[in-house]
Amino acid sequence: MASSDIPKIPSSKLQAHVDALEAQGVGVTPDASSQHLHNGTDTPLPPADLHGAYVNNRPLPTEGVADRRAWIVGSGIAGLSAAFFLIRDGHMPAGNITFLEEQEIEGGSLDGAGNAEDGYIVRGGREMEMTYQNFWDVFSEIPALELPEPFTVLDEYRIVNDADKNWSKARLLEKQGQIKDFSTMGLTKRQQLEVVRLLLARKEDLDDITVEEWFSEGFLTSNFYTFWRTMFAFQNWHSVLEMKLYMHRFLHLMDGLNDMTSLVFPKYNQYDAFVRPLMDWLKDQGVNIQYDTTVENLEMGTSDTARTVTAIQCDSSRGDKTINIGGRDLVFVTTGSMTEDTAYGDDDTAPKLKENEEAGPGSGWQLWKNLSQQSEVFGRPEKFCGNIAGSTWESVTLTCKPSPLMDKLKELSVNDPYSGFTATGGIITFTDSAWLMSFTCNRQPHFPNQPDDVLVLWTYALLMDKPGDYVKKTMPECTGREVLTEMCFHLGLIDQVDEVIAATKTRVALMPYITAQFMPRAKGDRPWVVPEGCTNLALMGQFVETHNDVVFTLESSVRTARVGVYSLLGINKQVPDIYPGQYDIRRLLRATRTLNSDEAFLGEGFLRRVLGGTYFEHILPLGPDENAEELSRPGLFEQQVQALRGLVEDNHTLDEARDWVQGVLSKLRGRR
Repeated sequence: MASSDIPKIPSSKLQAHVDALEAQGVGVTPDASSQHLHNGTDTPLPPADLHGAYVNNRPLPTEGVADRRAWIVGSGIAGLSAAFFLIRDGHMPAGNITFLEEQEIEGGSLDGAGNAEDGYIVRGGREMEMTYQNFWDVFSEIPALELPEPFTVLDEYRIVNDADKNWSKARLLEKQGQIKDFSTMGLTKRQQLEVVRLLLARKEDLDDITVEEWFSEGFLTSNFYTFWRTMFAFQNWHSVLEMKLYMHRFLHLMDGLNDMTSLVFPKYNQYDAFVRPLMDWLKDQGVNIQYDTTVENLEMGTSDTARTVTAIQCDSSRGDKTINIGGRDLVFVTTGSMTEDTAYGDDDTAPKLKENEEAGPGSGWQLWKNLSQQSEVFGRPEKFCGNIAGSTWESVTLTCKPSPLMDKLKELSVNDPYSGFTATGGIITFTDSAWLMSFTCNRQPHFPNQPDDVLVLWTYALLMDKPGDYVKKTMPECTGREVLTEMCFHLGLIDQVDEVIAATKTRVALMPYITAQFMPRAKGDRPWVVPEGCTNLALMGQFVETHNDVVFTLESSVRTARVGVYSLLGINKQVPDIYPGQYDIRRLLRATRTLNSDEAFLGEGFLRRVLGGTYFEHILPLGPDENAEELSRPGLFEQQVQALRGLVEDNHTLDEARDWVQGVLSKLRGRR
């Protein structure tokens, strides 16, 4: 975008309203969880968590934007999104934007590479859903990878997922390849109360508390927690605050947690699906990118409480250099890195992490450490990168030609894996695996250049310090073939493992910080997107603070980038808070029944008596094999009344019954 392309607003048109908007100011990051929803003269802006076309308006350019420059450290999805919002909503000329990228390719943790001969590799994958307001806003304007103009990445994504519903028929396996019942969450009443208690807890009361400190041992062995930890990569020692945020953020998906029906997936791997089309668009617009450039530190000038970046210190194969930053120029930095210092292995080689127990000199962690030494407003990176044993896990990408493994895969998939449609529908977990191993086969081909007779699978495990059940080593000690052997054992294919190995290539990635964003944290450990006092610096990615969003998602990276752009440019537009599914009574009722093993919860009979046969009947959850006509069927209300009556009689007096109820309420209000 050239400066001449920036829209000019005739002074006689809407000027009074433009001036009034600028005088009013807009809170870029509204917090729906701290507001009482109402309409009134004090609510001129949309509700904090309103999603939809009304909040997709294009803001006016801010004064002098054509003469400002932006430097973006890191070209992961956060950095790429920052450039997108600078161009589209900030009206900044694309030629004024420069990426400083440590690697020789863009994308950061969203990788995908290789070929059928040497083996493909993806270090991780992305389980996605439909309410990523910021992410889908970006890709509703990026040209599609395969469809012609005017179709977008979102259009292409919808065609694939609307025609091919995701689901799993073998979410859990046990006893060497047998499907285990995964139809319910398997929570007792007490364990359900533990979940409710977490939902009711205040965020500020959960600093530095772990999952295992909050929940009982029985909860940690339930189906629910198995679904949860293997889907999101949570460990027992991770932050229960982050688990709470996840429960609120994805409450509307609770009844699709067990069979993966709540998810949507791209056609290809994450690099080809998202990074390639977005980077192509940015380059077409005219952005600049300097590869092989590590940013080591930012020089800052301070004045009273203000802090302004004045220079960027870089290192590259061409030598050290310092980039001077003008007072009105902007700097965007992705702090930390989930995939930094990855160790690689293959068929014959086990990955070897660096011997030191600290993050390496790469741009992500060291840059954040250098910033944190300048001021406490930049947080405490050591809380996240200082426990490698607690944040490590390993993934292996399998490039497979026909073998008994492919035959077994067909048994476990909802469609023929070679058909191009949904295969496993997400990860399949071996519940009796010492490593807690999972694997998946997404839609194929997973890479655009993948031969027709090749399938790409991906496997990972959560428990890094335990010997395998067949290969008596920890997973990081194993070569790719040994990991494949352990997987074949759990699939009941150990007698055919030689044939499987001969038809399979393995690429191993051992990542020491892949779950660092989940480590227990307290207030101040993560910096805000624009740290207090910073005039031209925004931080992005998985290690910055937001009001209610979670980490380890594409949406959170894009959100932080958008907040940074709007804040630094002074754009009068809100970034919508998370999707408000947690406040939807339909979702709450559905989630309550789901957590109760899909059985009627206490009080459901009363709701059916009141709402059955009325306009609001549709908000009631249906049970297994139940249809809408049965909602007003008599019996459930009477059964629950009788159960309550029996409870009162068992306690002998109404006083004792009241004491029992008060005891339950006290537990719900309890604080750790």
